[in-house]
Amino acid sequence: MKPNADATAVLGTISYITIATVSKDGQPWNTPVAGFHFDNDYTFYWASWQENQHSKNIRANGKAFVVVYDSTPPSNEPSAGVYIQGQAFELTDTQEIMRAALVFKNDPYNPSDGTKYIGGYPRRIYKFVPEKIWTNDDGDIHGNAIDIRLDAEKRK
Repeated sequence: MKPNADATAVLGTISYITIATVSKDGQPWNTPVAGFHFDNDYTFYWASWQENQHSKNIRANGKAFVVVYDSTPPSNEPSAGVYIQGQAFELTDTQEIMRAALVFKNDPYNPSDGTKYIGGYPRRIYKFVPEKIWTNDDGDIHGNAIDIRLDAEKRK
């Protein structure tokens, strides 16, 4: 899945994602995560403590929704957002962990060759595979400004 230039620009400049997950008993959870990275296929990776609520929720059902929002423009100017529905996984295979850790190789938040995400270490690498990507845009209904979502794969 390859997002359009608008989505790619936001993903390349913002260093935080917000991950929405759902617990076993259906309770929503939303959390910001610093130090996320993505590969050439726009599969996202981050490292988190395995006892964080979002980590537990990912292990419970894997459903996740990620938002990357550029809040840097002044409030009177439009902001860009990327909204992504997909599946999240805690990596458990040592070889996959080592490959994913390469994405973090220059990250000050997660400086490891992968060995600090296995065994007795408290953090794990998580993987998010997008299924659908949207960007936001401005709309109008009878003179009222609204925020709309556009399919980021079709929009050029």
